[in-house]
Amino acid sequence: MDVTRPPLDVRLDSEPAHRGAHHVQSLERGLAVIKAFHAGASELTLSDVARATGLTRAAARRFLLTLADLGYVRTDGKYFSLTARVLELGYAYLSSMTLPEVAQPHLEHLSAGVHESSSVSVLEGTDIVYVARVAVSRIMTVSINVGTRFPAHATSMGHVLLAGLTEAQLEEYFLVASLDRLTDHTVTAPDRLRTELAKVAAQGWAMVDQELEEGLRSVAAPIRGRTGRVVAAVNLSTHASRTTAESVQKDLLPSLLETARAIEADLAVGAPDHARG
Repeated sequence: MDVTRPPLDVRLDSEPAHRGAHHVQSLERGLAVIKAFHAGASELTLSDVARATGLTRAAARRFLLTLADLGYVRTDGKYFSLTARVLELGYAYLSSMTLPEVAQPHLEHLSAGVHESSSVSVLEGTDIVYVARVAVSRIMTVSINVGTRFPAHATSMGHVLLAGLTEAQLEEYFLVASLDRLTDHTVTAPDRLRTELAKVAAQGWAMVDQELEEGLRSVAAPIRGRTGRVVAAVNLSTHASRTTAESVQKDLLPSLLETARAIEADLAVGAPDHARG
């Protein structure tokens, strides 16, 4: 694993001219430690982090252990890696501005075309959180709004988001997730869920049949950022009494995948780099 040249230069300059009296160097250093991890270096030693950031080993160790105490980093004693909680750092930006604004008109077009409710969500901890939605009809016993959350293991968008995690992030998920049975159809066995997530990752979409609520069938697709990382999920929900799994795949999935690609294209053009994934 080559970690001597990370794709982003996170090393700290001693005294850039633009810094003012307000500058908090310790915050800058903590963020630099987080940014030292990337797709080609998801697990780093203390020396790797010190080299990537320009910090001393002692300073890098203090920041890593602090991040571990806060739940953003985990370690086996030698290697450090980010946990899924780091996703919370980007959620506030995604949910408050860029992603919902970009996605909403696409959801409206999608729902108007297929006459089913559509949504976009992000992963926060072990739950999905809705950040955009167009409701054509109410098909659940509970009302779904922006900010509503459901357990990821029982939802199509959750399966898509979990399938997009790194191996280390997915392991962290299974360590903390409570795979509660919500209906007779809910997959609660970790091995079965892992198998399903591998299938979702391979085919590029997920279907959940009455695992969250009886009578609810949904299909979801990933929304990827510029680097290919899954940053969100988009879905269509329908009632099982008027559709079959086969008809959902035939009649709804193509439009859903087209919408996901359209949202990705708009995010790539209009969103800042850190919001594109």
